[in-house]
Amino acid sequence: MVGEEGAFVLGWEEVLTEEELSTTLKVLCMSEEEFKEYKEQDGWEDNSDEEENSVLSNEALSRLKTPCKKLLYDSVLLTLESYRSDLKAEQDLLNNKEAYEKLSRREQQALHVRYGQKRILHQLLELVS
Repeated sequence: MVGEEGAFVLGWEEVLTEEELSTTLKVLCMSEEEFKEYKEQDGWEDNSDEEENSVLSNEALSRLKTPCKKLLYDSVLLTLESYRSDLKAEQDLLNNKEAYEKLSRREQQALHVRYGQKRILHQLLELVS
């Protein structure tokens, strides 16, 4: 459903892989009966109105049904646990000029990427709380 990586791409304002996330949430939050019907129909019929309204902006994420929010929340927590350090540790390192300058250019860039990823994930946690 989401490719080999099983990952979604999140931006500051919306989910960039909205179709994949939307479909995944719908399937994972289905009851057993709904899933059987989904399998029998070989997916959903093409409904352009539904697709138009499926943009997963930050506002739309905050309006998801509770089971979908819980699933996203738990997934984000698992993702954050996969990092070796937390958001505060990254922020502290970025704010510590002396320690930051001791990092190689590559380590500095990696720090910025990790920090940005964690900020987006924390933003998502707030949206689905």
